[in-house]
Amino acid sequence: MNTPRLLVAVIAGFVFIFGSDFLIHTVLLDPDYKATSQLWRTEPEMMTRFPWMIAGHLLAATTFVIIWALGFTNRRTMGMGALYGLLMGLFAHAYTVINYVVTPIPGQLSTKVFLTGLVQAVLLGVITAAIYKFDRGAGERRN
Repeated sequence: MNTPRLLVAVIAGFVFIFGSDFLIHTVLLDPDYKATSQLWRTEPEMMTRFPWMIAGHLLAATTFVIIWALGFTNRRTMGMGALYGLLMGLFAHAYTVINYVVTPIPGQLSTKVFLTGLVQAVLLGVITAAIYKFDRGAGERRN
């Protein structure tokens, strides 16, 4: 594993996830969240837990990049990165579908969260593939 590239990919992934989540949830979905405000914590309550949000984003980026680094040594292309992102997005957002069933979240909001999450994951896969490429010169080996 190429540790310097891994760290750069994790940092880039964290920045991307954090920034795109802000756009998705604070800008795009804001009207939906306001219309269902009884389902969510208040903003002051969320802000007291903000360090946990940061930790969650960092955990997501780290896990995403490490799985890529361990499992795709032979086929690190942008297309494979997009496919990897799509599969990881489907895995992660299966719980969006489950949450729709067990919580009173409107279907339209669940659909928006699901679709934006898939786009976000595909883009994260492409970013990860662009940064963490196979490099024989760095001592990486094919499995």
